[in-house]
Amino acid sequence: MVAKDYPFYLTVKRANCTVDVQTTSNAPAKETEEPSNKRVKPLSRVTSLVNLIPPVKATPLKRFGQTLQRSISFRSDSRPDLFAPRPWGRNAPPPITKRRDSKLWSETFDVRVNQLLTSKEIKRQEVIFELSQGEQDLIEDLKLAKKAYHDPMLKLNIMTEQELNQIFGTLDSLIPLHEDLLSRLREARKPDGSTEQVGHILVGWLPCLNAYDSYCSNQVAAKALLDYKKQDHRVQDFLQRCIESPFSRKLDLWNFLDIPRSRLVKYPLLLREILRNTANDHPDQQHLEEAINIIQGIVGEINIKTGESECQYYKERLIYVEESQRDSLIDSSRVLCCHGELRNNRGVKFQSRSL
Repeated sequence: MVAKDYPFYLTVKRANCTVDVQTTSNAPAKETEEPSNKRVKPLSRVTSLVNLIPPVKATPLKRFGQTLQRSISFRSDSRPDLFAPRPWGRNAPPPITKRRDSKLWSETFDVRVNQLLTSKEIKRQEVIFELSQGEQDLIEDLKLAKKAYHDPMLKLNIMTEQELNQIFGTLDSLIPLHEDLLSRLREARKPDGSTEQVGHILVGWLPCLNAYDSYCSNQVAAKALLDYKKQDHRVQDFLQRCIESPFSRKLDLWNFLDIPRSRLVKYPLLLREILRNTANDHPDQQHLEEAINIIQGIVGEINIKTGESECQYYKERLIYVEESQRDSLIDSSRVLCCHGELRNNRGVKFQSRSL
């Protein structure tokens, strides 16, 4: 390649190694002109090329470092290269995971009220406020499961109505129950944010949780059907898109469907904590003790019925090679002791369950 093929060429003098810049004319070069036989000193030996570079306003180093740091902080798989943006459009920013802020009673209401209360009473108010906030979060999650999962899958024919009824069970019927408790707790709250008594509210409301019998008993069959339907690429694709959306908080559908059960077993813990921070002469003391007995009885009964439902689910799926293998003890069993996998001497898996 000849130097004069460029818009300008370099003539290097050996005597003082200076660089002369000569601009070629706009006239076309002669085709018959032969290339020069003069030896050109390599550019790597030129002392300076500063005069060849047009002046450019430099970006301050600190600002450039900050810009570079911000660009590195983003995930490379979800953001285009900083110096080579894609010509066909801008990439959407990565979804932001929605996280619930942890709210405390002392941070929500006037701090001057806290100065009039003992540390034990403040702790009591914090737990009561946590009970109320938990109800609000539960209601939002149940409504989200219906609006973002059940209704779209039904409308798009991703699952049949019968399959969705099996998976979601009686979830719709739980929402009004918790809305009722949330309304009662808010009515009992004073203008300054404190709550004097909650025991009588819980004693009157907790029997409504017997509605959880059918919902929790259905969870074994619901989980099995949901896992089976995930083999369908349409179902899997829809659920994956939901997980990647901000509204899901990176939770799977089953995480939302299991929230009511998790909430149910948390009530005894919350009530015992409220009672622990309640003075012995407080009018709420007796009602809280009664409420704890009620919720423990409800949770225990639901656990028994859920276990029986699980046992029945597996009994219905037992396969006998011969009819003589049936046992009346298995047919009358109500408890599933354990279950797992067995392998024969060839490594083939067998489902094993003990009733």
